[in-house]
Amino acid sequence: MNAVAEKMVVRNGLFVRDDLESRIAELDADRMPRHVAIICDGNGRWATGRGLPRPLGHRQGYQATRRIVRSASDLGIKALTLYAFSTENWSRPRLETDSLMRLFEEGAQRELNELHENGVQMRFSGRLHELPASLQNRLKINEEKTSRNTGMILNVCLNYSGRADIIDAVKSLVEKACRQELCAKDVTPELFSDHLSTAGLPDPDLLIRTAGEMRVSNYLLWQIAYAELHVTSTLWPDFDKIHLVDALLDYQRRARKFGGVTPA
Repeated sequence: MNAVAEKMVVRNGLFVRDDLESRIAELDADRMPRHVAIICDGNGRWATGRGLPRPLGHRQGYQATRRIVRSASDLGIKALTLYAFSTENWSRPRLETDSLMRLFEEGAQRELNELHENGVQMRFSGRLHELPASLQNRLKINEEKTSRNTGMILNVCLNYSGRADIIDAVKSLVEKACRQELCAKDVTPELFSDHLSTAGLPDPDLLIRTAGEMRVSNYLLWQIAYAELHVTSTLWPDFDKIHLVDALLDYQRRARKFGGVTPA
């Protein structure tokens, strides 16, 4: 990323770099990604680096999520997908996973009215049936209440695995084939996409990963085939609007060829 000024100012109760508005002005509204996906990484490291319990890092990560959802909507992004909890995350200590489940349920309830009032449509991807019953119920309430909203789509991946998503889609197609509802020639990339948990969403144009890790961590493996990647060392609790704008500017500097060549 390009270097930015170190001077900080307070906006909306947060310290942000004072060049935010000038950076936003650099964005080309006609070249914005339709769909941005984010691997929200670094909550635990944020907490342990400060001598705090890991659940407090997740609480701070929740605040970052609130900021980025608002920022993405303000910037005109049509769809935002956040990787909140993977199927592999169940291997973490029970105290941490229980705390996360409560945080997801509390956050979904707390944010519903504001998101609904701002026209955000909420969706959830993953093996939701394996989540605690009360959380499943809350997610259904949020999806149903916001289903007709026409603003930004906010898709949260909970108990999500890219491989599991693909396996579940294959199983669904095989079941239809067994019922003689389709045959091999009917299976196209579009049909396959319609059987993933992200059905109805365009593939991500931009994938952002926080905390500096250089891997995709089993996230949207089918969907990110041609996504542009942007990795930042910033931990998720510290990720703010200027970091999102930096990622968007980085994206707009790319030449997307989709396997072809750059036009002369």
